[in-house]
Amino acid sequence: MEAKQMFEKKSDSGYLEPVKGVQLKTLVHGEKTHLCKFKLQKDSVLPAHSHPHEQTGYLVSGSLKFRIGDEAFDAAEGDSWNIPGGMEHAVEVLEDSAIVEVFSPLREEYL
Repeated sequence: MEAKQMFEKKSDSGYLEPVKGVQLKTLVHGEKTHLCKFKLQKDSVLPAHSHPHEQTGYLVSGSLKFRIGDEAFDAAEGDSWNIPGGMEHAVEVLEDSAIVEVFSPLREEYL
C-alpha cells in the first residue's frame, strides 16, 4: 500500500460528540497514527474506559483531572500524558478545555 500525505485546514465543523460535553474531531491520520482535537466543557466526565490504542496528549487550554490506572493526575495548560493501550482511564473536566491527542493504531470509529 502506497503511503499518502494528508493535510487539513482549520475548521470548526466535523466534530463528533461521543459523550455529552465532549466533542472530538479527527485532524489528520496516517496508516499507524491518528491526530484528534477535543473540546471539553466544564463539569463533563469521560467515564472509565479502555481501548487497545496508545494515547498521547497535550492540554492546549483548561484544566483536567485524570485517573489512569490507580494514579490521579491534575493536568494544567501545557501538560502532557501518555496512556498505554488497554489501561483503564477516566477524565473530569474542571474548566472548559482543549486538547490534542495522538492515537496508535488508527481509531476507525473516529473517522
